[in-house]
Amino acid sequence: MPSSTETTRRLWRRACGPPAATLGLWLVVFAAAHDGVGAAAEAQPASGADTRAMLDRYCVSCHNERLQSGGLALDDVDAGRPTANPEIWERVIQKLRSGAMPPGGRPRPDLETYDAVASRLETTLDRAAAANPDPGRTSTVHRLNRTEYRHAVRDFLALDVDVDQLLPGDETSDTGFDNNADVLSISTAQLERYLSAARRISRLAVGLPPTGPGFETFEVPLLLLQDDRQAPELPLGSRGGTAIRYHFPADGEYLIKIGLRTNWQDYVLGMGTAQQLDVRIDGALVKRFTVGGGATGRPAPVTFTIAEPGDPSWEAYVLHADDDLEVRVPVDAGPRVVGVSFVRQRWEPEGVYQVRQAGEVLSNDEAYHGNAAVDSVSIGGPYALGGTGETPSRRAIFSCDPDPAADDERACATEILSALARRAYRRPATASDRDTLLSFYDRGRTEGGSFDAGIQLGLERLLVDPDFLLRMELDPPTVEPGAVYPLSDVEVAARLSFFLWSSLPDESLLSAAEQGTLTQPAVLTQQVRRMLADPRSHSLVDDFASQWLHLRNLDEVQGDPVPFPDYDDNLIDAFRQETELFLASTLRDDRSVLELLSADYSFVNERLARHYGIPGVYGPRFRRVTFPDREQRGGLLGHGSLLSLTSYPTRTSPVLRGKWLLDTILDAPPPSPPPDVPALPDRGEGGRPESVRERLERHRASPTCAACHAMIDPPGFALEQFDGLGAWRTEYPHGAPIDASAVMPSGQTVEGLVGLRAMLLSQPEQFAGTVASKLLSFALGRQLDHHDRPFVRQVVRDAAADDYRWSALILGVVRSPAFLMRTAATD
Repeated sequence: MPSSTETTRRLWRRACGPPAATLGLWLVVFAAAHDGVGAAAEAQPASGADTRAMLDRYCVSCHNERLQSGGLALDDVDAGRPTANPEIWERVIQKLRSGAMPPGGRPRPDLETYDAVASRLETTLDRAAAANPDPGRTSTVHRLNRTEYRHAVRDFLALDVDVDQLLPGDETSDTGFDNNADVLSISTAQLERYLSAARRISRLAVGLPPTGPGFETFEVPLLLLQDDRQAPELPLGSRGGTAIRYHFPADGEYLIKIGLRTNWQDYVLGMGTAQQLDVRIDGALVKRFTVGGGATGRPAPVTFTIAEPGDPSWEAYVLHADDDLEVRVPVDAGPRVVGVSFVRQRWEPEGVYQVRQAGEVLSNDEAYHGNAAVDSVSIGGPYALGGTGETPSRRAIFSCDPDPAADDERACATEILSALARRAYRRPATASDRDTLLSFYDRGRTEGGSFDAGIQLGLERLLVDPDFLLRMELDPPTVEPGAVYPLSDVEVAARLSFFLWSSLPDESLLSAAEQGTLTQPAVLTQQVRRMLADPRSHSLVDDFASQWLHLRNLDEVQGDPVPFPDYDDNLIDAFRQETELFLASTLRDDRSVLELLSADYSFVNERLARHYGIPGVYGPRFRRVTFPDREQRGGLLGHGSLLSLTSYPTRTSPVLRGKWLLDTILDAPPPSPPPDVPALPDRGEGGRPESVRERLERHRASPTCAACHAMIDPPGFALEQFDGLGAWRTEYPHGAPIDASAVMPSGQTVEGLVGLRAMLLSQPEQFAGTVASKLLSFALGRQLDHHDRPFVRQVVRDAAADDYRWSALILGVVRSPAFLMRTAATD
């Protein structure tokens, strides 16, 4: 029986070609490891005896077999042979590199010792990984999450459907990503929803008319101010409203109905003056309404309608001013943009300046002479059916058009369904695949009475097939249990497309996989660069970065109007767009990931520039600006999005900010808090005002709290000069000056944003390693283990020569054994 190593080498030769080609690929993946780790060892020599001496002096008093603090015992492990216990030593490396241990207040080695011991352990473990790579084992079955499902339907059916209303939500794993196979289970309820979604999507794509008119309502967020142009799809000179991307299922007549925003007494806002409201489809004006200005009789007192009503005629008008805002219009099938907006009127208001209202006062104000606002848009229909129309999805599906007289419908159906199956299943369609889909086509053709009905039922069957819903990686029958083997080119193509696009492989990628050339180094590099240049790579922002940085939690940000009267949904939307535009620009321009921390620029509109105190920016359009003061802004750490989602509605939280920094920037997540932790008091002892720092110091007086907070709080304190919505400040509301200094667990003192940023950039490989580990976890759809850490370090070492550019890190991940190989099951 050949050994595991011999089997791995034999499989590599079979997968990669002749020995010369195998050696070339092996060198691409591994050879640099020996140079890199050797250089590290030469620069920072340390022996096993040095490691043991450091552990005995600083660590084993807590981490021993009797106490096992943190579940770690270091008194009996062999420091001279780290490869015998790689899991333990990887935990040690992580603590050494982050400076988290020993805890604050305990004796600590000097920085040279930290680096020497960590480098020696890394060198030994990395050499062992280079000689015998352990790529780990991804889940055999990996369900598509909602985002991947939506993108897959978009790419092979040319149909963009909001599947959030069709499919249940996905859980987020401990990795922070919702594409982790371990949490993407399949229940009976989910299967029922997939069946329902498949029917709806297949009918929309083929263009079969619905069984009856539908009615869908789109609401505009209540706290979204509508004083400016609301979306790029709306015309210049417009104000407020909303732009809705809607797929009209068939040619026909549709109803568009508009509801206007009201106060708590149901009075329509802004009815004191006449205002023009436009309805447009794909930019073409359909109907212009005039709302407001028609009330008669005595109005209710301004902002006091809750206590005294107006005359009955006035009441009737402001209560029912939007009852007739509806229009019926013929619309061709397909994706359209329905725009509803006001014609913007420019004037300078007269009279006493009105302070912006918020909270309860705003909810009772009918804003009688202010701006009306759109509350909802409803679309119903079709009421008078026409034809199926010519839509992008029909063009993507119907590669042939059968001639009924020629009796070639089944041949055309075979062509259509075979092409769809190849894209959806991410591999060549087999005869069994075709037979299954054609049996459903025959049934649909018979029962529906048309060729289109047959294709629809075949497509519906395809959309619930396990080969579409699940990504499956099966061990080849010839591979021994526990052996390492290379993935097939088709499997690599699926990994690559779902990593970079969160979607299916396209024709170019699938063809290279089918030809068996994808894993050749030059072809693989060319495909990665091509895919990064494709607009679909924006999913690295929408899916990878937004989850890595927790941007999806922005929807949960709330600002109390008393301490934060500037809060509204426009500001939160601006926060999100700033960070997304910033991330997209660094990816598009292939900048160094270090620029995420060091950049002196960002993207703002007038609303955000006013919040940041940046002069000379006007209008809703975002544009790139250079920060005039890098002490207050610069890089992600100064983005309002990240500062607000790590705060409470009424105040900042150094704990939340410190935890976020440890988790997302330093890749050193702190332990979970115990269940009985008391809440931080709102004020100091005796009700006197106290800063957050002072209250946390009292909280840390408890020994059970002190150890964790000594690690979590300092990074958060460095950002304390940003308030709960990310605005710059120099003192607390009660007048006390803000102290943004912090002593890190390593003993280093930093001052504010500038000091924190400088500290992080002084160790560029650490932040680059965080990005690399997050990328690898996202690419694999699983949590990283100790055997993945040598691959991460190799990615970082290789990327250093290219200034840690995005493309260098991504290519390093794709070339790594963890991405290209897999360990067979032992059972």
